[in-house]
Amino acid sequence: MQKKKVLFVCIHNSARSQMAEAWLNHFCGEFFEAHSAGLEPGTLNPLVVEVMKEEGIDISFKKTRSVFELMKKGILFSYVITVCDETSTERCPIFPGVHKKLHWSFPDPSKAVGTKDEKLKEVRKIRDAIQDQIEHWCPQHCKHHSFTNSSWKFNLLFILS
Repeated sequence: MQKKKVLFVCIHNSARSQMAEAWLNHFCGEFFEAHSAGLEPGTLNPLVVEVMKEEGIDISFKKTRSVFELMKKGILFSYVITVCDETSTERCPIFPGVHKKLHWSFPDPSKAVGTKDEKLKEVRKIRDAIQDQIEHWCPQHCKHHSFTNSSWKFNLLFILS
């Protein structure tokens, strides 16, 4: 069975889209091949790297990349999921091929304020919200699969859409 390709898009590909890509590959990598990109690629957010590492997922090696770079490669995605605000989503290009476009709005981790500990607390909330979204989305789109992770456990019969 060929894996469905999923693209997560945000502005800088420095936080939200990177976390979503990592979670989907972690939980549903058997069925999906997740990628991420940004409209204006920036630098990977070190706080995001830190909070993902707390969950046993190392994204420190990841590089940010442009949505347009992926478009030039001609990769066809089954799903393009924006994880930024509505205004930014409107700037996303139209991708060729058959796909479903979804929008999941999450706060921007780069806008967290306060001490490092306060920022980490806010980034953890965003990380957990993205994880929850992936946990709820995967069962709807994965074949028969039993999910077991240290932070969550459930067994369901899934139907591949």
